Amino acid sequence: MKRRTRRSLPASLTAGVLLAVCVLAAVAVIQRLAGNRPWLDYRTIAAAVRNAQWTDLVPALVSGAVAVIGLVLVWAALLPGKCRILPLAGDLDSGAATADYRSALRAAAAEVDGVDRARLSTGSRKVKVRVKTARTRTDGLADAVRTAVESRLDRIAPARRPAVSVRVRAGREVS
Repeated sequence: MKRRTRRSLPASLTAGVLLAVCVLAAVAVIQRLAGNRPWLDYRTIAAAVRNAQWTDLVPALVSGAVAVIGLVLVWAALLPGKCRILPLAGDLDSGAATADYRSALRAAAAEVDGVDRARLSTGSRKVKVRVKTARTRTDGLADAVRTAVESRLDRIAPARRPAVSVRVRAGREVS
């Protein structure tokens, strides 16, 4: 089961650049074999590289850009991706999609009486619920939302139980 996202963007960019270089090299070789003047003349490129000095601006900028792109690609490959499957308690091979997990917790918060809108953000250790209500008195609403979300968490049973924090924002009275 894939629990993290794949590195499709860095891999696609690297593959695209390598493909472009290979196509240009193949076209130049085919043109030379056919007896035509190639688009990329090896002698011209070699002369430009041979005449360039490290103290010049162009080689410094090009080498700096290549180094930065390489570091960004290495960084993107080493960092873990977003968790797409939430491991559940009990069986090691069971999991729930994080989008479904978030939707279930948001629905549990929205079902509480008095809640007009519920927004939710999930992390590995904390679930933050932001609730908007039209009530002017919000006594006990945060506790009711916390109880509903924790009850839903008990039914889902994630491998690592996050803490739940609730913030209630009261709406304004219409006069």
